[in-house]
Amino acid sequence: MKTLQIYNKKTDSIKRKHPWIFSGAISSDVSDFENGDLVKAVDVKGNFLAIGHFQHATISLRILAFEEIEIDEFFFKNKLNEAFHLRKSLHLLHSNNNIFRLVHGEGDGLPGLIIDYYNGVAVVQCHSIGMYKSLDLINKALQNILGKDLKAIYSKSADTLPNKHIALDQYIFGNCETPHIALENGIKFNIDWINGQKTGFFIDQRENRKILGMISEGKKILNTFCYSGGFSLYALQNGAISVHSLDSSKKAIELTEQNVNLNGFQEKHECIVADAMEQMKTAEKDYDIIILDPPAFAKHRDKKHKAVQGYKRLNAMAINNIKPGGLIFTFSCSQVIDKNLFTNTIIAAAIETQRSVRIIGQLHQPADHPISAYHPEGEYLKGLILEVN
Repeated sequence: MKTLQIYNKKTDSIKRKHPWIFSGAISSDVSDFENGDLVKAVDVKGNFLAIGHFQHATISLRILAFEEIEIDEFFFKNKLNEAFHLRKSLHLLHSNNNIFRLVHGEGDGLPGLIIDYYNGVAVVQCHSIGMYKSLDLINKALQNILGKDLKAIYSKSADTLPNKHIALDQYIFGNCETPHIALENGIKFNIDWINGQKTGFFIDQRENRKILGMISEGKKILNTFCYSGGFSLYALQNGAISVHSLDSSKKAIELTEQNVNLNGFQEKHECIVADAMEQMKTAEKDYDIIILDPPAFAKHRDKKHKAVQGYKRLNAMAINNIKPGGLIFTFSCSQVIDKNLFTNTIIAAAIETQRSVRIIGQLHQPADHPISAYHPEGEYLKGLILEVN
């Protein structure tokens, strides 16, 4: 196994169990290292620090263990077993729910690995080449742990690996037709991991969709950036009188319509293909609830300022356009926009409108998207519930 030497002044974060080692912390020559190599990190005296997957990138090492252990089939079986038992203890696998995130990267001690579970199908997404090279071990561990609950494993990493690393999207165990029907809190969803975004569905909004459902009865609702209509379906299931689902993507609207039809909610639902900001300029100001759940406005720090302006403009428009006493569910999934910056941006939007705005709820990612205490960067989803008068 190759060895990375770390500058003395850069070892503190490793000793605090932060799971990343950046390129600037490395003192040794790595020119002969291959992307995905399993390597050992040591201090300048040769003392062991950690073991992980190497990559020629800003994040050079994603740490798998802070002890000298074998990263083998037993390691992955143990980690995946811990992750699965957490989800079972959260009661996420039962007759009314079979959609959940099984592995959430650093939060489950497996940096670079995402696994989502949809009614018997595990969709594996690798964000590091080391994890992609470990697919055989992950495959065996999943089959061992899930047993009869597993029908298929689909590997989907072609668009997530850096450095243009060649990856095939394919079944690595079993097979399953898509779209595949799965249940979230009793609501049916068509999941298509082959053609859909990410792994096919946005599981991270499950608890926030549930909160919306609790207050939807008798309400007229606008769900912007609807994708497959998650928020819309919860509202309709819980007695909303009218729901408009809006997305600029015709494909997303087709997904929403499929899910609405699947649950028999057509009567009180309307789809709109349009840009959210353009639509709100002319929309009637009679919505009781508006949902703003845009895709990440900033994936890199150099886009942060532009993203902040985008969030401010979008939220100011929604605040201006909602009826008195209305509620806005507003979100950011941009990791570079932290909770405080997002809140301050929404406050700035409220000030611009001069309307009376109160924050009555703070929303975040659910428990199957855990955040390691040593990796606060894992908290990426922020949300607020605003009351507007």
